[in-house]
Amino acid sequence: MMRNPIARDDAPPNIQQIAKSFRLTGWISFWTQLVLTVVSGITLIFAVAAGRTPTGVSTNPGTGVGGLLTIVGIGILVFNMYWALTRYVAVGRRLAGSKSNRPKKSDTIQSIRLGLMVSLVGMLLAILGAETIVGLLVGKALSQGIGGFVNTDPSRFIQPADTFVVQASINVILAQFAGIVSALWLLNRISR
Repeated sequence: MMRNPIARDDAPPNIQQIAKSFRLTGWISFWTQLVLTVVSGITLIFAVAAGRTPTGVSTNPGTGVGGLLTIVGIGILVFNMYWALTRYVAVGRRLAGSKSNRPKKSDTIQSIRLGLMVSLVGMLLAILGAETIVGLLVGKALSQGIGGFVNTDPSRFIQPADTFVVQASINVILAQFAGIVSALWLLNRISR
């Protein structure tokens, strides 16, 4: 019995290198963003839970606009992770495959640009969220008075949980930055 090998056009070495870059960059981007997203999500959940008073009223700035913008940034990160796997890794596999299955360069560049734009929007929202949260914390700090003894309302003091919201927002910014770096790296590789 004779086996028929599948007809396959071997990609030129430069396309094989680009394909390898796409796969590797897609996986690195995915895992970096996944880890930072999980850490941010857990940090936000902890901050919101720790910021509740016994009466159920939240004293945490993370439950406001800043927290909402950070959560939207996390949602965009979920899309970025999906994009890294379904576009970058998949394009890398298709580039290494048969010539008839390879994506056009213009389609590949368009895919990278979309990923880059989504990461930029996500980073902008996360930065706005961080700025809002820090602004609220500065307001709390200023309302405490000198040494924190002028105001006796505990909800006006900066709580340790308040800083977790800032940390979560900064993690989202870092994860979006990883997506931007990945997209720019791939644009550089494909434009050579």
